[in-house]
Amino acid sequence: MEDPVPAGTWVRRHALATRLWHWANAAVLAGLLMSGLMIFNAHPRLYWGEYGANFDVPWLEIGAIGERGAVSLGGRTFDTTGVLGVSRGADGSPVALAFPEWATIPSTYNLADGRLWHLGLAPLLVALWCGYGAWMVAGGHLKRNLWPRNGEWKPAHIARDVLDHLRLRFGSGVRYNILQKLAYLAVLLVLLPLVIVTGLAMAPGMDAAWPWLTEVWGGRQSARSVHFLCASGLVGFFIVHIVMVVLAGPVREVRAMVTGWWRVR
Repeated sequence: MEDPVPAGTWVRRHALATRLWHWANAAVLAGLLMSGLMIFNAHPRLYWGEYGANFDVPWLEIGAIGERGAVSLGGRTFDTTGVLGVSRGADGSPVALAFPEWATIPSTYNLADGRLWHLGLAPLLVALWCGYGAWMVAGGHLKRNLWPRNGEWKPAHIARDVLDHLRLRFGSGVRYNILQKLAYLAVLLVLLPLVIVTGLAMAPGMDAAWPWLTEVWGGRQSARSVHFLCASGLVGFFIVHIVMVVLAGPVREVRAMVTGWWRVR
């Protein structure tokens, strides 16, 4: 049920900690994702288990067949020329890389620099997640604003919210709706922790000190696959998030995340 707040009223929607974490986390994740794609370009194949090399059978492969880009997934191959496998470089010539140059850090193939960026930003992601998580729990933000209420778990309530979104009816915006809560909880409590833990599992130093961290995933290559899938989930969340911001009113939404103030619909 919507809060009885008159339309046009200005309310405090986002705390300073939420706003700082939102923008800092977005910048760090962008750097991690782009440098991660550079690392992936060095061996654009994913496997399950402990081992994975050129002659092993991957469950996902992004590469080139002749001059055409291709993605092989589950025994099927898809032509992805111009997007994945083979794309255009800065000079317009075809470049055979899993992910295009504009999507990676650095923009030209350099595995060493990609690793430096990735390993340099990873501790920031851990610090941001731990700090914001502690604030959410200690300050009550998790329980008060993000955790669904009893009635919101009902399938009928979720179905109604899905239908409202399809009709572009977003309510007053004073409180998060159930779809927002579930999406944010998935990012904060599932995707980000898994990205961090599987990233640690792939680090040689951590693997030597805590071998169980790799073994719990069934092997180093399985950890790499889960890492990639969770990162893909974060990209999917970002795309949906941006679409919803545009549909709900980008000026209003961005203003609220900058200033903290929200004008009730």
